[in-house]
Amino acid sequence: MLIIGIAGGTGSGKTTVVNQIIKQLPTDEVCVISQDSYYNETDNLPYEERAKINFDHPRAIDFDLIIRHLKALRAGNNINQPVYSFVTHNRTKDTIKTHPRKVIIVEGILIFNNKELRDLFDIKIFVHAETDERLIRRLKRDITERGRDIDEVLSRYQTTLKPMHQQFIEPTKNFADLIIPNDRFNTVAIDIVRTVINERL
Repeated sequence: MLIIGIAGGTGSGKTTVVNQIIKQLPTDEVCVISQDSYYNETDNLPYEERAKINFDHPRAIDFDLIIRHLKALRAGNNINQPVYSFVTHNRTKDTIKTHPRKVIIVEGILIFNNKELRDLFDIKIFVHAETDERLIRRLKRDITERGRDIDEVLSRYQTTLKPMHQQFIEPTKNFADLIIPNDRFNTVAIDIVRTVINERL
């Protein structure tokens, strides 16, 4: 089993890179686990309090559960991935049954912040994009997919996203084996990753 961690700032294009990598792999040999599924349960908080949570801080992530799930997959066991709703700011009652695969890709902004999780990755990739590019993508996504308004997104960006990125995300570039620029020149980096995966498979 090959476990790949793909980190990078919000809106950096992690999902695009993941899709480019898995496009060349047989679907029954790869699975993707998103950090976003592992935000802490907030059943004990009213909606107003949940909406104020700093989701860009490592404290918001249930690292223990991600680590437990990855170890279970590596041992050949199935897991039940949580399903998170950005509309309610909480996990839903649903889960996704996930089977062990030859390649497991874990993606998320904060996945390199936890040493125990980081040590489970055979390959660590950081996707880099310029700040203004990430902001534009975040605006589009939060407005169209998550029902936010533009003032809310911009306010959150200035008060939370930007400082959290500088404090917790950008420094984790140092842990990466490979830094991929998210633009038209990233094809060489993607090809290198695919070659490594195919050799390991």
